[in-house]
Amino acid sequence: MERQLPDVQASRPDVSVGLGRVGVTDVEKLVEVPRDDDRPLVFTADFEVYVDLPAERKGIDMSRNMQVIDETLEAVLANPDSRLEGVCGSAAERLLAKHDYTTTAQVRMEADLILREDAPESGLPTQHSVGVVAEATATAEGTDESIGVEVTGMTVCPCSQGMSETRAREVLTGLGVDDETTEMFLDRVPQPGHSQRGHAFLAVGAKGSPAVDIHDLVQVARDSMSARIYNVAKRPDEDHMTFASHSNARFVEDCVRALADNVVERFEALPDDAVVRMRQSNDESIHQHNAHAERELTMGQLRAETNGDAAMNGDGDTPFSTDGATNGAMRSGDR
Repeated sequence: MERQLPDVQASRPDVSVGLGRVGVTDVEKLVEVPRDDDRPLVFTADFEVYVDLPAERKGIDMSRNMQVIDETLEAVLANPDSRLEGVCGSAAERLLAKHDYTTTAQVRMEADLILREDAPESGLPTQHSVGVVAEATATAEGTDESIGVEVTGMTVCPCSQGMSETRAREVLTGLGVDDETTEMFLDRVPQPGHSQRGHAFLAVGAKGSPAVDIHDLVQVARDSMSARIYNVAKRPDEDHMTFASHSNARFVEDCVRALADNVVERFEALPDDAVVRMRQSNDESIHQHNAHAERELTMGQLRAETNGDAAMNGDGDTPFSTDGATNGAMRSGDR
């Protein structure tokens, strides 16, 4: 007869306090998401898996969390309509079903996606890396899912560029160049400004799947900064990036607002209750600090604000993430 082992997790704890999230982190899995008429998306992903724990129970069934992840990934490989947020949503729902003592299950996945592209002038083939974050929270009321991307680009400080333009105007005037020619030159040749490597994050969450494509999220996020950057760059490509970025100087705040404007234009089909998370962080080149701005709100609020129907402020922000991020906009120090 099989020996019965004690279920210590089900016993009462010494201190009866409920816990909001208990689970496992740093679970590495290979995830392959099939796509119709295209190559599958393949990720080496890190998962975080949590459930809540009532006060009267000592611990969760940790092995069940690992079993649910394995079962879900096997199932998704056979489903050509799967999305990454759907993988997390399915796992969260299975967790909820397998843990009869819990009311909330959360699954988060982080992975890198490698995309192919061509350099802007030379046309040389290259690749770039995109961070992908998929999340899901399952309760008895339903499942919320979110899909987001983080991309790297380049920004140029408008304030620094404005000072350079003032200096150039003074020098040209001192050399006897007439005002009309000076302004024509400055309009055609953008002046230098200190540049930063920028990191844009964009995520969309909804009840069920937000039904947005990762590639669309990537395009919107990359176009929110002063210019795109490329891993392979010949001199014409470098000149292209430098000129493009200085022709489109943006503060960190401008980048988030560009994200907002592009989201409204690109994702017209999103319902008003979808939640949009936007974040920009710039690695400053002439300061020891970095610059940061972010906003989280519903699609309905975003539509209203971009249409001028509401003031741009932090009122009515809707929390969706579980990472403790702060809503609103922030700027570190002087320009």
